[in-house]
Amino acid sequence: MKRRTLGVVVVTLLIVFAGCASSSPSSNQTQPSSAPDSAGSGDTPINATTPSTNSPANTSESRQSGPAANGTFEIHSINVGQSDSTLIIGPTNQTMLIDTGDYRDDGEFVLDYLKKHDIDRIDYLVTTHPDADHIGGNAAVIKYYETKANGIGAVYDPGISSSSQTYEDYLDAVEKYDITLYETHAGDSIPFDGVQTQVLSPPENYIEGEDPNQNSIVLRLGFGHTSFVLPGDAEKGAESHLTDEYGDRLNSTVLKAGHHGSDTSSTNPYLDAVDPQVTLISSAYKSQYGHPSPEALHRFGEHDIEVYWTATHGNIVVTSDGHTIDIATQEKAPTDPTSLRDGDPVEPGTDGPVSHRESITVGSGLSQNPPEGTSTPAANTPTPVRSSTSTPTSESSETPATTRIASDGGTESGVNESGPFEVTTIHADAEGDDRENLNDEYLVLENTGSTSLDVSGWTVKDGSSREYTISSGTVIEAGETLTLYTGEGTDAGNDLYWGSGSAIWNNGGDTITVTNAQDEQVLKEEY
Repeated sequence: MKRRTLGVVVVTLLIVFAGCASSSPSSNQTQPSSAPDSAGSGDTPINATTPSTNSPANTSESRQSGPAANGTFEIHSINVGQSDSTLIIGPTNQTMLIDTGDYRDDGEFVLDYLKKHDIDRIDYLVTTHPDADHIGGNAAVIKYYETKANGIGAVYDPGISSSSQTYEDYLDAVEKYDITLYETHAGDSIPFDGVQTQVLSPPENYIEGEDPNQNSIVLRLGFGHTSFVLPGDAEKGAESHLTDEYGDRLNSTVLKAGHHGSDTSSTNPYLDAVDPQVTLISSAYKSQYGHPSPEALHRFGEHDIEVYWTATHGNIVVTSDGHTIDIATQEKAPTDPTSLRDGDPVEPGTDGPVSHRESITVGSGLSQNPPEGTSTPAANTPTPVRSSTSTPTSESSETPATTRIASDGGTESGVNESGPFEVTTIHADAEGDDRENLNDEYLVLENTGSTSLDVSGWTVKDGSSREYTISSGTVIEAGETLTLYTGEGTDAGNDLYWGSGSAIWNNGGDTITVTNAQDEQVLKEEY
């Protein structure tokens, strides 16, 4: 497993790419030599905390988003014209910003909106894909929050590059301000406090030859009985993948329309699977691409889905208390897809408050859980392609484990020698490419007590809170061991398989935490 530091090279010809045409991506979406590239799944930054601790909640008391501090969840679809930007405020006031608008605005509309809402920190900055109408404000947002506010916690990126100047500026800002950048794929999770967060796409091997739109980061967020799918510029290829992979487990209350409501997105099978009550569309009133397309609007109408459009409704704020979502907009405008264009245009950046438009109560029968893929429900941590060098903070005062090289090339630890349960072997560095040999990465856990130990329902976590739950009926006899392999396999006796699609244990050091069925910590060990 190799860790790579993000380097930015000078490209002799840099083309600013506006992106998001309704056709396939422009040919200037090439892969420069400085492109982020996988450092091996499960690899975590040297001297950097995991995302959950590297991105503390925003504790500003001046924020005016009120309900977010009282156990509610907010999605703000910002009116940025023919581009995209979504602010999310969690129940503990953590913040996620998904995309930053168009390069021609250089983040102005987004920054103005964030400042007016007293957002003094971005805990998670998600770049869905490298088109310049989605990353246009990345560099400006990073600069502002790193120099004039409380910083950026981490950046999440699908690992597909662009030759545009906008993309180079974004990477320059990440490097200049020493921000941790995670390459993010399906099965990864962003540790958003109080919100169930799952990355559904892109898959590890990408779709359609690394097409940027088809490989947008697609998120599904769950809060109580309400849920939200945010697909970037995903089109029918990605939607087909999502539908095949998850089926009706995509079911969600609110859908952000992929690719600004283009005719190449929001396909019937996908809408059948998600089955949203409301769709949000971000595009210009006079979009040069005709977004939202009549075809997509027709499909929304056939599925009886209400549509809110930033071009006519202005800024849109969806607030959930877990059972009911409240929708507020700057302007009152039609939500019937067939009459959506009857509303008057609202210019991007228009100031003014939002007003309540409707409330939708979600029945308790709608699952809050994110859809499971082919791997275990335990989430992975995205691959870091660039690591912050900040000193990690730790909530634990325990002395780190002392490790030594084991005869099998892993590490052994003498921590917790007086306890009944120990990690005796950590084989983190699998032979060859870790990602291709996941079952050569494993832990050996030993019952060092004098009686049998029922470990049913116990959990094993890494330093990034990826979690494996030991199945019911698992007992380790006194003096016996249990081996937990990272890859796929069928549990047999004391050999268990995590089922992860990527490596778990960082070769350069990690933290192992074991918790019993009562959620009590049994051991915590660093190597």
